[in-house]
Amino acid sequence: QVQLVESGGDSVQPGGSLTLSCAVSKNTLENYSIGWFRQAPGKGPEWVSTINSNGESTYYFDSVKGRFTVSRDNAKTTLYLQMNSLKPEDTAKYYCTTDLFDGVTGSYKPYWGQGTQVAVSA
Repeated sequence: QVQLVESGGDSVQPGGSLTLSCAVSKNTLENYSIGWFRQAPGKGPEWVSTINSNGESTYYFDSVKGRFTVSRDNAKTTLYLQMNSLKPEDTAKYYCTTDLFDGVTGSYKPYWGQGTQVAVSA
């Protein structure tokens, strides 16, 4: 069973920075895109960012462009999210997620981590 484990969440003041990590328990992640979602209290999940399999293409939700940077280390099967200039509206639980091919069913299966909490307040 593949597991995704996020870490790095914390409480910070507006304008602060955090780096989130997501460790994936899979021998090979290099063939898959992987990304981040977040969910604020009382709201639905919101896509934040995606990085393609080789790390050369990255995509961001408009509200985090220029402030967040997604990256990956395929050798370590780890995903990162560098978050700068944090705002109170960034407060949420952040999840990493990827779709991995299931050789048994012949289809892609979504995997999610348990999330890491980010709180931004003065």
